[in-house]
Amino acid sequence: MAQPTSHNAYLPGYAANQIQHHEWRTAENSAAYLLPSLKDLSTTNPIPTLLDVGAGSGTISASLAKYLPQGGQVLATDLSPEILERARSHATQAGVTNIRFQQASVYALPFADASFDVVHASMVLCHLDAPVQALAEMLRVAKPGGLVADRESDLRMWSYHPQLPGIDKSLKLLRATHEAAGGSVDGGARLVSWAMKAGARREQITASFGTWCYSTPEERRVWGGTLVERVRGGGMRQKALEMGTATEADLDEMAEAWEQWIGTEDACLGCLHGEILIRK
Repeated sequence: MAQPTSHNAYLPGYAANQIQHHEWRTAENSAAYLLPSLKDLSTTNPIPTLLDVGAGSGTISASLAKYLPQGGQVLATDLSPEILERARSHATQAGVTNIRFQQASVYALPFADASFDVVHASMVLCHLDAPVQALAEMLRVAKPGGLVADRESDLRMWSYHPQLPGIDKSLKLLRATHEAAGGSVDGGARLVSWAMKAGARREQITASFGTWCYSTPEERRVWGGTLVERVRGGGMRQKALEMGTATEADLDEMAEAWEQWIGTEDACLGCLHGEILIRK
């Protein structure tokens, strides 16, 4: 589906490391705040429907599907038909059968009002230049009494060891390029505000914060490898050079710092994310 020309479309790159980082995400590490509500829903609704917006590779979508009772269905959407094919393949390999896939824009979801019991998104709104409009559209397709669930990053809130100058520089650059692309670096903290602007009342909203932690060798390789790729040859490097916010030497220093971080046995990094549940 075509994206409205007045808003930016979030189409993440498909470099191997970037995809691997996205596919590290599951319902357990990226939507734990929603799982108790899904379990409660399963006791009252034998055939619930869940819409996953901006599903990407579908690893969260497929793992959410396992929390629905027999008969419950997940519909996963994304702008990119290519990434939806990857999501479909992942679901097949995981043995998940109660899931479908459809290309769609969060700004113009092709569904009737009040179509889904749960509408979920993860790390989507913080990339958009009109997150309130997108959230209003998610609310529109949720049923009365249903849930809208969203989790977004706060790029200001990262804690990491060891403190390497190249990592400090790369995170400042990440925030700058993210904002330049129309995204919000503080989306996680603004979710309640966005929800209220989208039409939700404050008493309908439950807010929380969650984290990601990268510490094991595999976790460091997934996260650090993504940053190495982005500053060595990805769009982040190109954007930094275009903006004049980093030199070739700066970017090489950033990549080397992340490579050092990956190989440091006691290295650790934590990210903070805002979360909301809106009871429609």
